[in-house]
Amino acid sequence: MILGRDVQRLLIVLPSWVGDVVMATPVLRALREHLPDARICAAMRPGLDELLAGCPWLDETIVMRNAGLGGPFVLARAIHRFTPEAGVLLPNSFRSALTLRLSGCPIRIGFGRDGRSWMLTHVVTPPARSVPTPTLDYYALLGQAAIDVDAIDRTMQLHTTDDEREHAHQLLRGVTGKFVLLNPGASKAEKRWPAKRFATVGDALVTAHDMTIVVNGSPAEADVTRAIITASTMPDRYVNLVERGVRLGSLKAVIERAALMITNDTGQRHIAAALGTPMVSLFGPTDHRWTTLSSVHEHILLAEPFLPEELTADDHAAACVIDRIRPYDVIVASESMLAESNG
Repeated sequence: MILGRDVQRLLIVLPSWVGDVVMATPVLRALREHLPDARICAAMRPGLDELLAGCPWLDETIVMRNAGLGGPFVLARAIHRFTPEAGVLLPNSFRSALTLRLSGCPIRIGFGRDGRSWMLTHVVTPPARSVPTPTLDYYALLGQAAIDVDAIDRTMQLHTTDDEREHAHQLLRGVTGKFVLLNPGASKAEKRWPAKRFATVGDALVTAHDMTIVVNGSPAEADVTRAIITASTMPDRYVNLVERGVRLGSLKAVIERAALMITNDTGQRHIAAALGTPMVSLFGPTDHRWTTLSSVHEHILLAEPFLPEELTADDHAAACVIDRIRPYDVIVASESMLAESNG
């Protein structure tokens, strides 16, 4: 066992992406259960503290960007002030391992990737990347090695706070009854299903169920959310969360209340999964097997459902253009998910 039960101060370095942090929550929970009396601190970039607000596994956080030439030194000093006895390194980057080494943390646990093994005291062999390994399993393997167990519960969890629920109530002013949440953004343009198609699906659900359609996005995606509402034939039945000042914390509470979320392959998909919200998820040129989720209420639609199993969508972008997903298929999947939820 790498992390003995006598460890009193544990530092966890979190990944940078929203979805990855959600998929790391089983490890956070397992570490807390293994070390119930330890003081556990997580180092993370700004914004992720909102994502984890309300979670019971952390005693404190270090919220700081590890960017620029001096980033590792600044973050390492902050970690050093926490005086950890051991550190668990979830990101695979060289920079994150260098930061933990510079902090003086005596026990450093992580995957042997990117030429950084010499900076770790305990190197965990990563799974082969020749076939997609779900990130959820990837992090779980590291957690299992750290506490020497054969398996940990892979159920993802997030929590909402009273303040987040109150802010969500303000964001959803005027929305009565059930609503469908559209999440049209993504980190890359090729992962985004066209705005007009989201509007087609939204209008169909308004007509069939007399529902409000709530559209989410980051400030950088304001044009995308606006394009959906502009393309709708009934824009008065839509709410644009970007224009109402949505934040990551309050978005959790909005997602928690949604009857259904229709989403591209984004971190918001993982938030919905962790909160138990039904989803229709759209995948283009990224292989869904990288982010296979456990015990979730989800209907996945692939741009190329007949891609041979030995191939990955990431390597065959031309065959997996997300535009190949038809609005009709999304409507049918949405109706099915809503029916299941009502049943």
